[in-house]
Amino acid sequence: MPTRAEDFEYIRSSVSEHLAASTPDAMLIAGDSLERLQSFPDNSVSLILTDPPYHSTKKSNIQGDTSFQEDEEFLDWMEKYAAEWKRVLRRSGTLYVYCSAQMSARLEVMMSKYFRPLNHITWTKPNEPGYDGWKGKMKKESLRNWYPHSERILMFEHGSYGSWEAYRRSPIGEYLLNCRKQSGLSMVLLTEMIGAYGKVNRGGAVANWEAGRNTPSREQYEKLVLALEGTGNVEKMLDYNDLIRPMNVNKNVEFTDVWNFMSVRPFKGKHPAEKPQDMLMHAITASSYPGDIVLDCFGGSGSTGVAAVRLGRRAICIELDETWIARSAAEISAAKFNEDFDAPKRIHHMTKTEDLPIDGLFD
Repeated sequence: MPTRAEDFEYIRSSVSEHLAASTPDAMLIAGDSLERLQSFPDNSVSLILTDPPYHSTKKSNIQGDTSFQEDEEFLDWMEKYAAEWKRVLRRSGTLYVYCSAQMSARLEVMMSKYFRPLNHITWTKPNEPGYDGWKGKMKKESLRNWYPHSERILMFEHGSYGSWEAYRRSPIGEYLLNCRKQSGLSMVLLTEMIGAYGKVNRGGAVANWEAGRNTPSREQYEKLVLALEGTGNVEKMLDYNDLIRPMNVNKNVEFTDVWNFMSVRPFKGKHPAEKPQDMLMHAITASSYPGDIVLDCFGGSGSTGVAAVRLGRRAICIELDETWIARSAAEISAAKFNEDFDAPKRIHHMTKTEDLPIDGLFD
């Protein structure tokens, strides 16, 4: 399997004529992202964090938001992305898709044909008075449904749901099962060799890993590799980062499926759908490893790319609207990895541009 650096440079060379900005750790690709994705190699992106047009909001100042007359047209268009995302996302990858509450259920059902749904996250946007959009201005007595003061973020991984046997369709479980069969070791013997005993069944933790119910730690996986490769029947196994989907959360950061991050405050040149850096960095920190490739197919002002670079990841943003390509190019080109920035401890307390640890960047 190619390294992340090799995949990144391959993508750079394949889209070189469409690059609007390029640095050692980031690139901005101009054009239709569905077309540009076709140049990406299979299994090359570790995290897709993207904010497509919501369709239901019908904002004329957001490219593509008014392009579809019927919901089915929008869903058909998004399904084309789902197929491409499934192709380019690494086995250990994660996909986040921002969407409106009105379209989230139908998007999740459609995308479940390609991915295993993990979470239906609610972003509550707890803004201060004066920065809450129409919420404080509108006539409440005229409402015929609850005011939509939240957005949704759908989270997926490779695999699917189903019967007990279907759990083995998870990338981790299927891979470990195949490796053990090649080794000739029984589940019980492998369990004894690595000392991962279970409280209920003789297969211990190995049974749960192969069924896709949970995953081995890095230390446990190293023991698995030594045992399985040691039989001489198994070729060099995948690196832990290429197999196990990261999920880095703890009690000191937001770990529930309700996210409380303030919206980006208005400023000259703000993108109408711009997402706050603290929320983007929260997702990137939780769902990627350092050096991973982070992809945003609807780059907007480049916020996702900036957040990824600041956290020591490689960023790829694709943007169609020429209005935003110039700002995005400037933002991504100026972004730098901050070695002193402790993301898990600090990003959850930042809500304003002036709070950010890197000067000169919009949030």
